[in-house]
Amino acid sequence: MLTIMKRTVFLILLFTTYSFIAQEKITTEKAIINFEASVPFFEEIKAVNRSVMIILDPKTSTLFCAVLMRDFHFKLDLMQEHFNENYIESHRYPKAVFKGKIAKFDLKDIDETEKEYLIKGKLIIRGKSKDMLVKAFLKKVYGGIQIKSDFPITISDFDIEIPDRIASKIAKTANTELSGIIGNDEKVLLSLK
Repeated sequence: MLTIMKRTVFLILLFTTYSFIAQEKITTEKAIINFEASVPFFEEIKAVNRSVMIILDPKTSTLFCAVLMRDFHFKLDLMQEHFNENYIESHRYPKAVFKGKIAKFDLKDIDETEKEYLIKGKLIIRGKSKDMLVKAFLKKVYGGIQIKSDFPITISDFDIEIPDRIASKIAKTANTELSGIIGNDEKVLLSLK
């Protein structure tokens, strides 16, 4: 009888702990954003940022993403300088932020099969806010949840001024790709079992 009670208490504690862990926020500070604003026949305009923060709150289905603009690295130093000083003005607007709600998201549904989700939220760049609806692909991988998403960013939506003499050399919409593994600790692995 005592053994059955011990097992019952153990199972209740295990279930309670599992439920609590599954509802914690899942994070990473090592996601990657690649963006490209190239046009054919002109200098390639590409950058990468490997220090992107993502926070996923399974309880509210909220995804938060923040990136320091100065952490974008270009092939050419001069291009990086112009990006930070003339276009993004990263001294005044040091970061870009996206916060959105993932439609029909439930952590229990995440498995090894990639699933498509829609995220409705706001993207803030240079102090300007834009409503966005983006697709994200999520799946369970070793270390947590893999996320891949594309954010097409129309430059004019964020009052980024491009001088006329080079406007034809820069795409009006930057193709932006976010990828990373959210949560690489034991708690996340337990919550995904």
